[in-house]
Amino acid sequence: MSAAHAQGIAPASDDQGFSLGQIIVTAPPSADTPITSEGVSSEAIYRFNRNTLDEAASLIPGVVAANSGGSRNERLIFVRGFDRFQVPLSIDGIRVYLPADNRLDYGRFLTPDIAEIQVAKGYASVLDGPGAMGGAINLVTRKPTQAFEVEMRGTLNLGRDADYNGYTMFGLVGTRQDHWYAQASFARTFQDHWDLPGDFMPTVNEDGGKRDFSRTEDWRVNAKIGFTPNATDEYAISYTRQEGSKNAPLHLTDTSNVSLRNWVWPTWNIENIYFLSTTALGDTATLKTRAYYNALDNLLKSFDNISQTTQLLARAFDSPYDDRAYGGSAELAVNLTPADSFSLALHYRRDEHKEAQTSRPGLSTSVPEPVQTSAERTWSIAAENRLDLAPALSLTIGASYDWRDLDTAQEYGVPLGQTGANRLYSYPLRNAHAWNAQGRLDWRSDDGTSAYLSLSSRARFPTLFERFSSQFGTAEANPDLKPERATNIELGGARQIGPVRASASIFYSKLDDALVSVRTTANLNRRENYGSADYYGGEIALDARIGTTLDVGANYSYIHRSFDVGTPASGGLIRPFRLTDVPDHKGIAYLNWRPLDGLEIMPSVEFASKRTTVTPASANGLVPVYYDTGSYVTAGLRIDYAILPQVTLGVGARNLFDKYYVLTDGFPEQGRTVFASVRARI
Repeated sequence: MSAAHAQGIAPASDDQGFSLGQIIVTAPPSADTPITSEGVSSEAIYRFNRNTLDEAASLIPGVVAANSGGSRNERLIFVRGFDRFQVPLSIDGIRVYLPADNRLDYGRFLTPDIAEIQVAKGYASVLDGPGAMGGAINLVTRKPTQAFEVEMRGTLNLGRDADYNGYTMFGLVGTRQDHWYAQASFARTFQDHWDLPGDFMPTVNEDGGKRDFSRTEDWRVNAKIGFTPNATDEYAISYTRQEGSKNAPLHLTDTSNVSLRNWVWPTWNIENIYFLSTTALGDTATLKTRAYYNALDNLLKSFDNISQTTQLLARAFDSPYDDRAYGGSAELAVNLTPADSFSLALHYRRDEHKEAQTSRPGLSTSVPEPVQTSAERTWSIAAENRLDLAPALSLTIGASYDWRDLDTAQEYGVPLGQTGANRLYSYPLRNAHAWNAQGRLDWRSDDGTSAYLSLSSRARFPTLFERFSSQFGTAEANPDLKPERATNIELGGARQIGPVRASASIFYSKLDDALVSVRTTANLNRRENYGSADYYGGEIALDARIGTTLDVGANYSYIHRSFDVGTPASGGLIRPFRLTDVPDHKGIAYLNWRPLDGLEIMPSVEFASKRTTVTPASANGLVPVYYDTGSYVTAGLRIDYAILPQVTLGVGARNLFDKYYVLTDGFPEQGRTVFASVRARI
């Protein structure tokens, strides 16, 4: 495909993406491909109408979107089988981390103002920071490319019978001058509800049609100003604030008071301010720096029943999270010789988490708990060397050392094994450390054919939740949890065959010291390091331009996971356990046809095989039951027409044939959705 055509799905230009905010991805770049093995462009996000991160990232081979189910109503992303704890998320290279549990809801992250989504799979450079055990996801914001530019978009979302569901809007204004640039953008998505498929049969908790409690609302603003004094140096300050609220649909059939929770998040807010720079130090060295401050404000409200009006019962509470983080990094890259470059990076981050739950807040006698504070500092020092072994062959070797200092870990209640009144107490403080190492061999010919072989061993530290959470009195702490580790090996390559660009890879990952929950003699859950797992599979992606009016593309992923529970060192009882949420087979195919000037027609089809899911423990009164959901195929269609060079109207649909399918037990996905959009650019 051509990147410089007025019609068709073109990726963002090199200038449109905020280059200071990019991470290192290893696949050979292709300026002609909107969906690569390690990224998706802003134009592809728009054309496929993927307005949240989980939806957009699932276009990439090896990346699977899922639904957490249950009372949390969270959208998930798995990268080659690795979950949100094992694959860090960043915005412009600045990590988004929730220190309590890192239960990121990818459905809260909007994409209309994103220039590119980067996904490093398996091999993620140690220079980009700690925690990338299974890869890394980075949202690159936009940067102005013209002296004056404005873009506005609006999308009306309709249900299966064309009833009003909500809307998405986006606006951007920016300027780029000789030695500076500035930009501001705004994105908002409101979902009044979404519709179940027409063949849904009513259940005890859902009568069909509009999905009950599916209302969500999110908005984000981003502003940045940058200074470019010369051709090599750049300095920028960026500010991002996003606010969200959401409800949580109920399990279709589970009526137990244990698992049926009436939870609402009126507040799900993140705020970031950061400084990024790159400075040339003479002709052979470059210094890159990042400094940031992050804040998360989160409120979870639990109600007595589905009316969500009273909070008088023992199950009702208000649980606010107040999280703050600050830190930074510095990376020095030096060209030792024309064929040898060396980089050294240092990362530092301090996280502080505060909570103070109020139980039964509807009672006049209820008071908040004392504020409980947890604080920890994470460091990483990393080195990487790239050596050109031959004109077409290079070797990259990297290593890092990460360590975490736990300064405070407080809880309110009665310590395990003790009696008496609730009180504020501290968990035992334990620090942790881990080594990481990796290597990559790259070959690239003059005609663009490429191949690579990579090996990486990375670790990630357990969250506060995994170490200390009581899970409403059902779990006991384990301060001595060790880091999990994954060893990843990958072989891949790409080749141009006539009009077809093909890329493929095979991979294998071995997990050690995996965290598994066991049942203790006190009949409580406890996490321990005794699991191991094998993940393996392959990916293939094809795209081509056929003549001047037709682009086609497709990708396919195979991901297989097996888990060996092993024997817990504590002698605890092993609960039934299977890996969930990731299908063995997943893919997408699309074509973009331009029969007339200004007219584009893009049909697409997506498929996934069955995936394992699990019932709530209360559904059968005994233990959770694992089973496989069905496979599914869904179709989409988009038609755009440029009524003016600067104005485009579009209509389209997803799940065009109103397919009923389920990703997780008790929580079906949306039926047919229809949308109409307008986009204006100057």
